[in-house]
Amino acid sequence: MNRFAILISGRGSNMASILNFWAHGPGSYPTHASEPVVVVSNRPDAPGLALARDAGVPTEVVDHRALGSKAAFEAELLSVLERYDVHGLVLAGFMRVLSAAVVARFPERILNVHPSLLPSFAGLDAPGQAIAAGVKVSGCTIHFVEAAVDAGPIIAQAAVPVLETDTSERLQSRIQRIEHHLYPKVIAKVFAGQYERAGRIIALEGGGP
Repeated sequence: MNRFAILISGRGSNMASILNFWAHGPGSYPTHASEPVVVVSNRPDAPGLALARDAGVPTEVVDHRALGSKAAFEAELLSVLERYDVHGLVLAGFMRVLSAAVVARFPERILNVHPSLLPSFAGLDAPGQAIAAGVKVSGCTIHFVEAAVDAGPIIAQAAVPVLETDTSERLQSRIQRIEHHLYPKVIAKVFAGQYERAGRIIALEGGGP
């Protein structure tokens, strides 16, 4: 059983979709091979903490502001993860860049979702970046994490059209709906070893998200 932690910084909407998938998701996806064992936030006021507790999942806070330095923050984070015997990490709106030392502790065991078709529009406000660039298609990317912003091998992507009437918020909302659908399925398959290591592209049930 692969025990994974979900790391959040805010509302935790992707976290909630993941926890719901493990509780009620389709049996055709291998959720039996892994388990979300703790939700960790770097912000004590993150609304997602209450959602996790309501779902019956333990929560922990590792406050980066209180700890002062990145080294102290990551040392405490690793201590928490060791206490829960965590084998992998799922980033769900986690607004901290992990160091190479942390990434090395979980090789190909840290996943992130980003609201663009990487490598385009990495960083903050990816939907706003897409609108400013005038592209017609954006979407979401699920990828393994490296010690850089929105970097690492791509596992799966899903496209979302950019409409002429879109604002950053409207496009973000539509992308998030796809994320909530796709991310839990990808997590289940990765932690069950059901993905192609060469291409890093997952074949999902029905051929789509």
